[in-house]
Amino acid sequence: MQKRLLFPLAVFGATTLVMALQKPVFLLYYAAQASSYGFGDWCRVLWHGLSLDMTVAGYITALPLLLTLLSLWLPLSDRAWRRIFGIYFGAVSLVAALIFAVDLALYEHWGFRLDASALMYLDSPKEVLANVDWWMGLRQTLFFAACGALLVWLYRRLVLRLFVPAGRVPLRGVWSLVLLLLGGFDFLAIRGGVGASVANVSKVAFSSEMFLNQAAVNPLFSFLSTLGDNDSYADAYPFFPEEERAARFEALRGNPAAPADSLSAVAAPAADSAALDPVLRVRRPNVVVVLLESFGRTVMDADVDGEPVMPNMQRLKSEGVWFENFFANSFRTDRGEVAVLSGFPAQTLLSVMKLPAKAATLPSIARSLVREGYATSFTYGGDLNFTNQASYLYATGWQELLWQRNLRFDTPPADWGYDDAVMCDFFADRVIELDAAGRPFLAGLLTLSSHTPFDVPYERFDNKVLNAMAFTDECIGRMVGRLKDSPAWENLLLVLVADHGYPYPDGIAYNIPLRHRIPLLWLGGAVARPRVVGDYASQMDLAATLLGSMGVDHREFDYSKDLFDTVSQPRRFAYYTFNEGFGVADASGEAVWDCAADRAVSVTSPELLDVGRTLLQTTYVDIDRR
Repeated sequence: MQKRLLFPLAVFGATTLVMALQKPVFLLYYAAQASSYGFGDWCRVLWHGLSLDMTVAGYITALPLLLTLLSLWLPLSDRAWRRIFGIYFGAVSLVAALIFAVDLALYEHWGFRLDASALMYLDSPKEVLANVDWWMGLRQTLFFAACGALLVWLYRRLVLRLFVPAGRVPLRGVWSLVLLLLGGFDFLAIRGGVGASVANVSKVAFSSEMFLNQAAVNPLFSFLSTLGDNDSYADAYPFFPEEERAARFEALRGNPAAPADSLSAVAAPAADSAALDPVLRVRRPNVVVVLLESFGRTVMDADVDGEPVMPNMQRLKSEGVWFENFFANSFRTDRGEVAVLSGFPAQTLLSVMKLPAKAATLPSIARSLVREGYATSFTYGGDLNFTNQASYLYATGWQELLWQRNLRFDTPPADWGYDDAVMCDFFADRVIELDAAGRPFLAGLLTLSSHTPFDVPYERFDNKVLNAMAFTDECIGRMVGRLKDSPAWENLLLVLVADHGYPYPDGIAYNIPLRHRIPLLWLGGAVARPRVVGDYASQMDLAATLLGSMGVDHREFDYSKDLFDTVSQPRRFAYYTFNEGFGVADASGEAVWDCAADRAVSVTSPELLDVGRTLLQTTYVDIDRR
């Protein structure tokens, strides 16, 4: 009986080993690229890839574990059980070998590991085969056959050696409990551990070199986890015929059509307006972007018995460039983060951050500034594996990620990670350190304490939400004070912006503009003078506004508008999405549309409905084409 109990453990271990061995095979297959990395990098690929290897092994082991448990109670012959296992492991071996073989061939052309988008091409087999030369076809067929045969042999040996005749099993209840306990560990492997984030491709991201991150990805996980994601996103919201949609978007886009070889066509308007009334005192400041968790304007402007919830934000907004009518593009961090850092609109029932191959193609502030010679570093006190953040950040130009995996402090982390008091102090030190290095830099920070469950080492208000928000406000105020007192302040542009709003007060509707209104504030010695910007805008407009103020080309940001551009004067409006709906607001009014009910929620400016429809449809068409 002991051997039979060892059987699922052996299946898990052998599968993990096979999955791990696939990585050096991949590196050898692409030796021309892999040769530029050292032995240590190859080892890190193996080490970081193990988490997804074990997740795949957990999935493959789940059925053998269940069948082993059933074998204690069902009176089937051992021959029958072995036949069942033979069919199961044969199917697993063939699928795994096929995915390995196809993944190796396609990476050269696609630049990312195999995902379910490959299934979209099965309806055109002639066109697919036309792109396969005879040598590739022969090579991958032989690899498939060899790999499949090896897996079939391996699993067959495990069944023959360990799933031996058990006869009458004494203490079946005890052995069943042992197998159920093993099932719990198998579930943890499938989930990806006990942390906040479940298994995703971001878990293996560890380097600013995307080839190494891609090498660490398990192709079976990449493929199976995206099954169901290969629908045509372009058909999600067919408000207008394609030609009409494209024409409508031209009037709304943030980068008006311009000669491809002319930087001044886009970047110069901001420079022209800045020449009359410059926003920045220095042209290329060091840039710090702080994403403030859940900092809605309804919370920021709240008070309790006359005491402001966020006194530091209220004080600081008079010291820099304050954007009075600024809105989040979404209600979720992953979507708001992409809107801020990539100037890309949020989606309704989809998060492009969770589509790594597509997210990697997005423009980004980080990538634009790397081209200008900036170093980039992003800090978070929690788990950047959550919602594929690490994968997205590395893919879009962030060279260094500092997060709970590589940060160690004396204080224990809270539910979501190290609290904002710890992280704001650390981040201030990091910014000062980067300034002292002498190279221009972009540094990012995502706060986390003002997030459910709102447990913070702070007692100011009885309301847990307001108390947590006040705690983060105090941490931000202290961080700003430290930076002001340092040499880094002189050449610094500090951008404070919320990742999304918060449903405060209780009962506020989830889809109205007020729910999505957030703060945006520019501070630092690089700011020319305090001012208030009254134009309506949303997170996706930050990228072009920031880069335009610095004289950096932002033509690749199709949706982002430079709010200081007084020459081309793109239309100013705020756009946001929620589950199955969108809202648009500008100086003329608002329009909120529920796509599921196919009706307007509220409309005071009817023409804004078509603005929202155009942007929502264009976003999904864009994602479909990436």
